[in-house]
Amino acid sequence: MDLKGFIENFASQFDDTDTNEIKADTKFRELEEWSSLTALSIIAMVDDEYEVQLKGNDMRAAVTVEDLYNVVKSKCDA
Repeated sequence: MDLKGFIENFASQFDDTDTNEIKADTKFRELEEWSSLTALSIIAMVDDEYEVQLKGNDMRAAVTVEDLYNVVKSKCDA
């Protein structure tokens, strides 16, 4: 699991947002397209791609895409 691949998978969950706009330091809740449905898509993507179960608290604690990556990575390594 690497950050670049995670960012690509994360960005693929958005329909209208330019994928080049999403970087490691992107504050994902500030993206115009962000919604509770997008959050659910991210949770499902993480489950499918990384076999990690994210909880609402994990999503709330993360501010940037890299923060979320670090949460997923820590659960993969556990």
